[in-house]
Amino acid sequence: MINELSKIEARNILNADLNTFLDFIKEINHNRSNEITFSKNIFLPLTHICQNNCGYCTFKQDVDEAEYLVMNKETVLNMVQKAKKVKCTEALFAFGESSDKNDYVKNELEKYGFESMVDYVYYLSERILLDNEMLPHTNMGIISRSDLRYLSEVNASMGLMLETTNKKLLKTIVHKDSPGKNPDKRINFIKNAGKENIPFTTGLLIGIGETTDDHIDSLFALRDLQDKYGHIQEIIIQNFKPKSNIPMKDHPEPSLIDLLKLTVLATVMFPDVSIQIPPNLNHDWMSFFILCGADDMGGISPLTKDYVNPENDWPSVNDLSSTLSKINFSLKERLPVYEKYINDKYLKEKVYDTVIKLQNEIN
Repeated sequence: MINELSKIEARNILNADLNTFLDFIKEINHNRSNEITFSKNIFLPLTHICQNNCGYCTFKQDVDEAEYLVMNKETVLNMVQKAKKVKCTEALFAFGESSDKNDYVKNELEKYGFESMVDYVYYLSERILLDNEMLPHTNMGIISRSDLRYLSEVNASMGLMLETTNKKLLKTIVHKDSPGKNPDKRINFIKNAGKENIPFTTGLLIGIGETTDDHIDSLFALRDLQDKYGHIQEIIIQNFKPKSNIPMKDHPEPSLIDLLKLTVLATVMFPDVSIQIPPNLNHDWMSFFILCGADDMGGISPLTKDYVNPENDWPSVNDLSSTLSKINFSLKERLPVYEKYINDKYLKEKVYDTVIKLQNEIN
């Protein structure tokens, strides 16, 4: 085990006084790399139909209001070709969970010649990988272990936010109509990805009604999975942002100091995992998060918005580089699969060949 903290010690970090907190920051920044990474991507929301009804979500759309039920392959591949021209390396699929349980979506897929969203994502991923030499990363909610194995043949990495281990939120406005947000299901999914040796992205959603103890429990649950399987490449500390058209519109944002302390704790607990802070949600404070241990900014797209937080634009790479230079850090592009996972244990043959080619291009 890499993490040797007890939960009591973790709680002490989150409750530390200023001098102790600054000592942790000094230790974190002793001999660390001054390179902060990001991935250049295109966001592909294949469908906004979702079985969950989360109280903080603006991504989900009902059938009668959706611009499209399922994005057709011509649109997807046209967007990918545009992304290729501006040297994007990641094609991010993120869409509603179990969307093909909806009859309208299922009928649309059948028109396209596919039985399920997994089959459709496999087809698109293979075309993106082989014809366009970009790397798919899929986040489609909970699917079976066999489907994970199937998609890993044509995906460089995959992801699912744990969000929180707090089951009480399943009875509140947050997740009361969201069966896919059961923490046990999500932990089992991350475990299955580990069993399949899939490079994986996960994280916590902060400020949706969970407690400090929930933060600690969630991080320890992820640490346990990482100790057993070693497949988690990055953990996102994502802050809730209220929006005018959500049930939780009057719910307060988490405090900056709580987010910074969580960043420190995650950094201490996961020296083998990158800690990611979304720059479009924390643009004015990115320097503070970096000094607290964050070393990654996730995917930044030159073409598409963040469809999960569409009101928060991506900062430009030049702007981020300028911000980082003021604290003696620099920005470096990475692939959606981290370097230590670029081997035949974690990547299937089709994926590996494209990864090696793209790695040579961005280095």
